[in-house]
Amino acid sequence: MTSQGGFRHATAGEGGLKFHWCSPLDSGQQKASEKYATGQLDFDGIVDFAKEADELGVDSLLMGISYHMPDPLPMIGALVRETKNVKFILAYRPGLLSPTLFAQVVNTVSWMSDGRIALNLVAGISPVEQGYYGDFLKHDERYARSNEFLEILHRFWRGEKSVSFTGEHYRIEDAQLGLGYKGEGRPVIYLSGASEVAQKTAIEYGDCWLRYGDTPEGIARVTEPLLAQDTRVGIRMHVLSRDTREQALADLAEMMRDPDEDHKAWVKDFVGKSDSAAVQSSFTLADTAEGDWLSPMLYSGAVAYRGGPALCVVGSHQEVADYLYRYKAAGVSEFIFSGWPTRDEMRNFYTRVLPLVREHERNA
Repeated sequence: MTSQGGFRHATAGEGGLKFHWCSPLDSGQQKASEKYATGQLDFDGIVDFAKEADELGVDSLLMGISYHMPDPLPMIGALVRETKNVKFILAYRPGLLSPTLFAQVVNTVSWMSDGRIALNLVAGISPVEQGYYGDFLKHDERYARSNEFLEILHRFWRGEKSVSFTGEHYRIEDAQLGLGYKGEGRPVIYLSGASEVAQKTAIEYGDCWLRYGDTPEGIARVTEPLLAQDTRVGIRMHVLSRDTREQALADLAEMMRDPDEDHKAWVKDFVGKSDSAAVQSSFTLADTAEGDWLSPMLYSGAVAYRGGPALCVVGSHQEVADYLYRYKAAGVSEFIFSGWPTRDEMRNFYTRVLPLVREHERNA
């Protein structure tokens, strides 16, 4: 389908639900309620993680971006040479690089990886953090810049040989790139954000609107405008499954034992200064939960320590598979998961839960 701006959405492809995983860009977290591990980079461990994801059949690894983590771009450049099939979703923020240079970098990685790169463009979630990088635009202005950024990228990836553009945020003249995207296509584009302007950007320039989790019923209430424009919907959340529900609840309790209250206070302060509708709404949603549960399957207690992505589907392998399949009827076609500890949970999900989801799809 072609969007209102003339940019063709990438089709979802054949098959069922897509399940991606979030790669640790630091040493990895063992518990949901502890502070972030910073100040070190276990690159050998990340390589091993990516290799196992490759062997497990993980569709893509999300490589996140934030000031407290290593930059994802050089990481992807190295990891594509260590893997064969798994794709990498590069999270990046318009404003850090010029659109011409960014297209050049992505095109280069596409050749290094045989096209195994996708984009998760994020306008920014914190004015304070944006200021670290010399960016002082307000929320809607950041999205206006993102639109210009994406318009230029699409023109490069449509094969224009000379690109000139004059906007409020970017001006380029007769821009040329000798190396196009491999296969003369472009990467799949995920657009994050919960605000109305974020959704418009996803419809106009993206392939998939990526948002934080909610119950299937809550998700269903907001997907229709996106789906009507052939924009896919994806969810970023956590998962914890065990052989029995009793074991899952016991491990959840252990994961939340002895929480770092100083870190919780830091997160609360960070959220208070955020101008992101996605961040604010995820905490508001968690506050409505009864006893930290939005539903019998959806645990919200870790959000206070880990933010919106920490909304967690908890239960037996079969219960988790059944619950995730309910999101398909709500319009969701993709998930990006994490877990604690994330490597163990990734292995658990792809070997124990995913086969049950595929069984649902075969029987539909």
